[in-house]
Amino acid sequence: MRLAGFTGAGYEKGRNRLWQAGWLAVQGAVLQHWWCPAKLRIASLRFFGASIGDGVLIRHRVRIHWPWKLTVHENAWIGEGVWILNLEPVEIGADTCLSQGVFLCTGSHDFASETFEFDNAPITIGARSWIAAQATILRGVTVGDGVVVGAKALVVKDVPDGARVLAPLGTVRLPETHETHG
Repeated sequence: MRLAGFTGAGYEKGRNRLWQAGWLAVQGAVLQHWWCPAKLRIASLRFFGASIGDGVLIRHRVRIHWPWKLTVHENAWIGEGVWILNLEPVEIGADTCLSQGVFLCTGSHDFASETFEFDNAPITIGARSWIAAQATILRGVTVGDGVVVGAKALVVKDVPDGARVLAPLGTVRLPETHETHG
């Protein structure tokens, strides 16, 4: 591997450097602090291009890499300390809860690449799902509707509607009581 040759090919930030810098300044001043009203957090995200539905609650200490690559449907909750590293689009369904410390990561690298280039992909989380405390969902994953991802679970592949992903063993319980181990 030759990291000095890394080019970042294929990754489009989606906005110019001035817009990016503006967002980073606002995020540090607004989303990170407990004293900031929730309505101001939502307004700031919308101003920078996020699509945020009615009734969404975003707690403090939330990190969102690029708001213009974020869609949150109505009545979703994003808990304290959530980190959405959305180099690619992230969509969060209606009535879905991301609990404290959840990490959504759309970015990765191609280890087979001589220069360790990006290997990014979007994340989609369906409606009426609960991603419990400190769970991690990685690039390219689609989580279906009505899913529960247990605390500290690591999700690396798609999860069907109604399934339960339990940590730390990574057990996936399908809706019809079929069980697989991941």
